[in-house]
Amino acid sequence: MSETQPTEAVTVYADYVCPFCYLGYASFDQYREEREEPLETDWHPFDLRASKRRPDGTIDHSVDDGKDDSYFEEAKKNVRRLADRYDAEMTQELVKDVDSYDAQRVGFRAREDHPEAFEAFHRGVFDALWEDGRDIGDGDVLEDVATEAGLPERYVESVLDDESSEAELESAFEAAQQRGITGVPTFVYDNHAARGAVPPEQLKRLVEGV
Repeated sequence: MSETQPTEAVTVYADYVCPFCYLGYASFDQYREEREEPLETDWHPFDLRASKRRPDGTIDHSVDDGKDDSYFEEAKKNVRRLADRYDAEMTQELVKDVDSYDAQRVGFRAREDHPEAFEAFHRGVFDALWEDGRDIGDGDVLEDVATEAGLPERYVESVLDDESSEAELESAFEAAQQRGITGVPTFVYDNHAARGAVPPEQLKRLVEGV
């Protein structure tokens, strides 16, 4: 009797508020559709707002991160270009006032508690923000996404009421830093990495070496 072979997986460091993470998944989906063998993703959280986060967890938008108007205009152009290239539906190009911290707390806990529903929730959060323009920092929005994904009733509330979920997420952020992850999305496979919303052919080279 043959043993079932484990499905291969690419580790993806990503933050929901990063448009290039959303686009990176769109590229990954295109690559995955071309493959004969299944290929999964193993998400690890990353705090894109870390440099602006106050000790109480809120975001201080007055912090100068060196990104001026010209930076954001160029970023918007790149988002539009990649959205067209990957045929990705987007209702907005950048978001500055949405915090993904709670969404990542819920996603990270759901990955462990309810792996059967995690992927639907994970991708649903991205879709809610980038396709529907919803505020994923709002608990009610997260509850809607969780319900659609098949998570238990009031799951979001239960996770956010549990302070240990915050500690778990912070540990995951630290682990990403220790791994040398400085930006997202970052795709990692077999100790090799590709950073950014790279095209499907680059993901193929990462995984298959061709």
